[in-house]
Parts: sequence; C-alpha cells; structure tokens
Amino acid sequence: MASEKQEEILNRLDQKFEAIGQQTNVHLEGLVWANPITYWDYILPDALLNLQIKRTTQPDEMVFIMYHQINELLFKMILWEINQVSDTEKLEAAFFTEKLRRISRYFDMLSSSFSIMGDGMEKEQYMKFRNTLTPASGFQSAQYRLIEFSSTELINLIDYRFRANIDINNSYEHAYDHLYWQAAGKDHATGKKNTLITLFEKRYKNDFLTMMEKYNTTNLWTRFKQLPDKVKEDQSLIDAMRHYDYTVNVTWVMAHYNAAGKYLGNAEATGGSDWQKYMHPKYQRRIFFPALWTEDELKNWGSKV
Repeated sequence: MASEKQEEILNRLDQKFEAIGQQTNVHLEGLVWANPITYWDYILPDALLNLQIKRTTQPDEMVFIMYHQINELLFKMILWEINQVSDTEKLEAAFFTEKLRRISRYFDMLSSSFSIMGDGMEKEQYMKFRNTLTPASGFQSAQYRLIEFSSTELINLIDYRFRANIDINNSYEHAYDHLYWQAAGKDHATGKKNTLITLFEKRYKNDFLTMMEKYNTTNLWTRFKQLPDKVKEDQSLIDAMRHYDYTVNVTWVMAHYNAAGKYLGNAEATGGSDWQKYMHPKYQRRIFFPALWTEDELKNWGSKV
C-alpha cells in the first residue's frame, strides 16, 4: 500500500505528464527496464578524454590542447549564464548580480589559469609544435566572440580608430567589418584579409551576423540600461558589472598577453597577427560598460598593468 509520501509523488507525476499529454503508467513502466545511471554514462569522460589529438611528436602539445579545451568549456558556462540574463523578461537586480558574479568567477579562473600554459610547457617544445599549428590561432574561438557580442553594444567592439565616425546602423555586416579584432588579420587600407581571418569567416561569419542581431537588444549592457533607475543604482550590481568588465578586458587579456610574451617575444602569433597591438587593452580599449567608469579610469584603461 502506497505511503502518503508516495501518493503525493504519484499525484505530482500525474499532473506533470497530463500537462504534456502523456500517461504516467507508461513512464513508470519505462523505469522498470531502465539501467541505473552511472557517472561515466552521465559525464561521458571516455568521450571527453578522447578529444585530445596531437599533431606533433612534442609531449607538451598535449598540455596546450587540453588547456584550450578547458577554456572552451568555461566559455560555454559563461554564455549559459549570459543567455539567462538576455532571455529573462522581467530582470531583477539580485538575479542579474548573481549571474554576473558567476560569470566573473569563471573569468577569474581563466585569468589565474594562464600559469598552466605559461609555466607548464617547455619553450623549446612550444617553438617546435607551434609552426605545425599555423595558421590556427586561439583568435579563432567563436565562443569568445559570442561572449563579446552578448556582453555589450556593438559600438564598444568597433576598432578604436573608427569608433567616433562609424555608422553602426548601416548594417550588421558593416559593423562586423570594423570590429576591433579585424586588426589581427585585415589591412584596413586595402581591405585584404589574411588566411587567419578568411578561414575564420568562412566557418563562422554567417553565425556571427545572426548573433550580432540577436544580442543587439539583449546584451548585458543594454539589459542593464533598460532597468528602472532605482535598480541601476544598486551598488552590488554596479560592482559586479565593473568587476566583470575589468576582468574580461584587462585582467584576463593581460594574463594571456604575458603568457604569449614568454614564448613569442617579438615573433608573430601562429595566425600571423601583430598580437601585441591586437591584444593589449590600451590600444583597442575594449570596455563593455563605459558609463560605469570615471573619466580618469577610461583615459587610463589598460595602461597601468
């Protein structure tokens, strides 16, 4: 005879399955034949651990591959949180703040993790296997570009040289062609793009244009500006916004910059870019939430690190 607790659970199941036009008994009988779930069935470590495929004989290439795959998983976690803010109709300060804190913790982890790559590979090995990877580059992380599109308005991602005069309402493609990271592989005087950019765009450009439109009115900065004035004055929310902005556009970038400098010196990146000027925040001045910073902070963005 079913206990009171079991009756309650069965009633809740009846309500759940009735709402979707399903029969509770069918689903319960399915459980009779189901195998017990295991860690390896759920997390799929066997599949995950077989995704590392070296291209060279250098052992430290495995460190390089796994480190970047971990980054991509964290990027996915960040986008998962951002999209919850983007897709929420009635946005409240506490929810917004909590999501930003989660996102910032992920980026704090990314920033501190560069010692794994910076101190975890022999320079001699890296300088051998890096040429095998040409023209591939970490620049070609599509998820990182989506993080940028979903974090701020397009004007804040435009190359600083064109930001004052560009009409970003002209078209998304026009804005795309003037994004700051085009400087990594495009000669703006001639319009010619190198292989790094050409291959990247062949794979992702159409997706990027679609997502630029999607996030145009749902990015974190626009969602913040849509909040009631009283909510926008919430100091915890402001602090979370500022921390995220600085962590992504200064702390994480400079950790990457310094790790790259240890191995590359003045050499080109694998994609052929002038990585020092492309990466350093004082050149491109990537700032997601400009109105949350003082005039002096904006003026000296990235110059004191």
